[in-house]
Amino acid sequence: MKKINSWEEFKSIDTTTPFYFLKNSTTCPISQSAYEEAEKFAEDHPDMPFSYLNVQESRSLSNKIADEFDVKHESPQIFLFSNHTVLYNDSHWNITYSALVDQVKKHVPKIRK
Repeated sequence: MKKINSWEEFKSIDTTTPFYFLKNSTTCPISQSAYEEAEKFAEDHPDMPFSYLNVQESRSLSNKIADEFDVKHESPQIFLFSNHTVLYNDSHWNITYSALVDQVKKHVPKIRK
């Protein structure tokens, strides 16, 4: 998982390939659980790009993502992006390994065809 700290870094991500992005809080137990689920997914799926930010360190980036993609800010929050579009987003206890796998099965095969 690659840590992103700025809008410029976020924009440099290749959006032609689907990728996950996690907004994480370093002080919240729910975020810690979501981060661990995401980290396990990323380790098991090295071909699926995965980036994240820590909200306390990058609040302006977190807000910019919410504004740019018209999605209410939450933390923790997961996004599946492709071609500058949010294919999926969810938050809190819904961020699980199996949910991430399910969304890849649902969205990524369609994109790659």
